[in-house]
Amino acid sequence: MRVWVVNPFDNLPCEGYRPLRYWTMCETFARLGDDVTYWTCDFSHIAKRKRIFLSGFPAPPFRLAVVESPEYSRNVSLKRALAHVAWARNWRKAAEAEKDAPDIVVASSPPLSAARQAGAFARRCGAKFVLDVQDVWPETFERVVPGFLLFPLRQLAKSNYRSADAVTAVSDRFLEVVRSYGFKGPAKRFYHGIDMSAPLRRDGAAGGGRLKIAYAGSLGVTYDLVTAIEAVAMDPGLELAIAGEGERRAELERLASSMRADGRVSFRGYLGDAELGRFLASADAGLVPMSPESCVGIPYKLADYARAGLAVASSLGGECDALLARYGAGVHYRPGDPASLAMSLSALRANLSAMRRGAREMAEKEFDASAIYAAMRTFISQTPRF
Repeated sequence: MRVWVVNPFDNLPCEGYRPLRYWTMCETFARLGDDVTYWTCDFSHIAKRKRIFLSGFPAPPFRLAVVESPEYSRNVSLKRALAHVAWARNWRKAAEAEKDAPDIVVASSPPLSAARQAGAFARRCGAKFVLDVQDVWPETFERVVPGFLLFPLRQLAKSNYRSADAVTAVSDRFLEVVRSYGFKGPAKRFYHGIDMSAPLRRDGAAGGGRLKIAYAGSLGVTYDLVTAIEAVAMDPGLELAIAGEGERRAELERLASSMRADGRVSFRGYLGDAELGRFLASADAGLVPMSPESCVGIPYKLADYARAGLAVASSLGGECDALLARYGAGVHYRPGDPASLAMSLSALRANLSAMRRGAREMAEKEFDASAIYAAMRTFISQTPRF
């Protein structure tokens, strides 16, 4: 099969970062015999700069097609929305210029504008159109954007879902959202996959008897790290290491300093693949500081923590906490409540060894990339046009 995968967001290994969903998906499809093109953009969503490709990186077993995108500096902004529209138009122009049409187009959602262009192109050339939902827009923005401004996005999301021949998603919760828009075709959940073949590092926990907690992810409005810093300030037996960048970093650093928790709260910046592995290996537990209203089902970081064998403290609820309970891999705390987090971490400490074993078992059974993306390929190739 000739498969096109369309996603502008994910970090790329040829930039020094670990492979994420769409790179790993492309590798798996290519290994199973498909002719794969991965369409991405020349702007890094995480670093907020034009991509810098490292020389000497092994060529992937698929074609990497890079399309120009305008720059933006904030995740929630009009400039970002306009950049997505421009990238989608640039992608469509590049797609129309291709000599050979694809058999299948797999487009990520978001961005909604790119998914719309991918669906229209697939219909024009007779290709099967598969929408892979890695986040639900506009639901994710309901807490920070007035509802009337989201109406056009709802209509666009509805059109995208209903135009798909099949839908895949990273969580069951996202599939429920898709169904709520009236999609009646074939749909299936495939969690974020992670490479389980790499050797597991076990550097041990932090010294001094403290419970070392790791957070790896964005420092944006979706993630409540204020509660985590306040919990650490309450309990001298806790230590929090934060890896990532975002618009709230300076604010969080000031908070840690003002609460005199800065000695036990550290900021590591954005980490590459090898650095992230060492960072997680030195921790005892991983933090998922999100509320159920965030609309996230299963975040990337849950798979990262589980693969590293970290117990997990989560305020997300729903599907995430159900997995933690099933494998005995972590604890829940009330969103926005530092006392609840401190109490939950006390319970986690008391059962740390068992929870770390449960987390690793969860990774092996739920997040193995080689199994997830092979099954996804079977699903999208065997599902008839809807």
